[in-house]
Amino acid sequence: MTPAPSTARSSRSALPTLRQAAIVTTATLLLSWLLHSLTSTPFATVFSRVGFVGGCLLMAYSAAGKWHPRWLAPGAARLLAIVLTAPLASLGTAVLSQGGNALAYLRKTETLVGHILMVILALAFGLLFSLLAMRNERRANERADRLQAELERNTLERELLDARMRLLQAQIEPHFLFNTLANVEALVAAGSNNAGPVLRHLIAYLRAAMPRLGDADATLDTELQLVRNYLELKRLRMPDRLQFAVAELPALAQFRFPAMALLTLVENAVRHGIDPSVDGGRIEVGGHRDPAGGKALVWVSDSGVGMSETAQPGTGLSNLRTRLQAFYGGDAHIELHEQAPHGLRVELHFYPEPKP
Repeated sequence: MTPAPSTARSSRSALPTLRQAAIVTTATLLLSWLLHSLTSTPFATVFSRVGFVGGCLLMAYSAAGKWHPRWLAPGAARLLAIVLTAPLASLGTAVLSQGGNALAYLRKTETLVGHILMVILALAFGLLFSLLAMRNERRANERADRLQAELERNTLERELLDARMRLLQAQIEPHFLFNTLANVEALVAAGSNNAGPVLRHLIAYLRAAMPRLGDADATLDTELQLVRNYLELKRLRMPDRLQFAVAELPALAQFRFPAMALLTLVENAVRHGIDPSVDGGRIEVGGHRDPAGGKALVWVSDSGVGMSETAQPGTGLSNLRTRLQAFYGGDAHIELHEQAPHGLRVELHFYPEPKP
């Protein structure tokens, strides 16, 4: 799990970053050159003193951000550290350069004025750079928080999407199974000689199909196999009223496809198109992929009674539309087209993704 922003900040190092060190070094060089030009003091002497003070302020700033009393905010602790460190670091330059003569050295008016100027410059630049650094750090933390929130939101959306797809699929599976069992019951009740063969084919079909109902890695090829088995089973029930053709789709066969999605369309074609028709009809399943744009089209057509003007999309078709968009994104959609002289063609439009 990605650490929360508070956890990441609590592990902040007490040492300055390379970027902070580079900024302080650059500022030290520029300030040393300016003081050298104004006072005619050797550049090496000025740089050693300014550099020592700058280094002390940088370490104090970093340490105060890591170690500070709980009752004191990190920003206030850093500013307080700068205020306390500036005069001490300036005094340290005198001690390091003069040793035991530091007090006598500071009694001189010219030296004391220079020391006071050093303290003022240290405070001014130290506080200025601290405020700028804290502002940049605050912005960086805000960006990190936004990225973390976006990551968590995307994770929750994926989990919600998975749960929603499982729920939609759970609604479809019993619908398909109970409809098929109802067909077998009708044959048995009518005393049809086809009842035995249909039941045997149903058992064989369910043995092959049931492990795939919840298969998250199903492909269009496995879905087409289920469709063929289903239509073979249906043709045993009404051999004189149902013909079908399921095309081979090598260009799309290995792409991921929502389990039971195509079977839902075929089942609807049988139930609402072929069954109500006096003469029965023909069901065809096909598709292709645009080699230029990559968009795929898979369709199921029937020559049954077609769709009446008052017909409303059922649960299966509504769930399929939602599953298709959840699986392939908002561009995926379903189109229904009346066929002449009668019948219906249902098209699935989507951009496929290869099986991982």
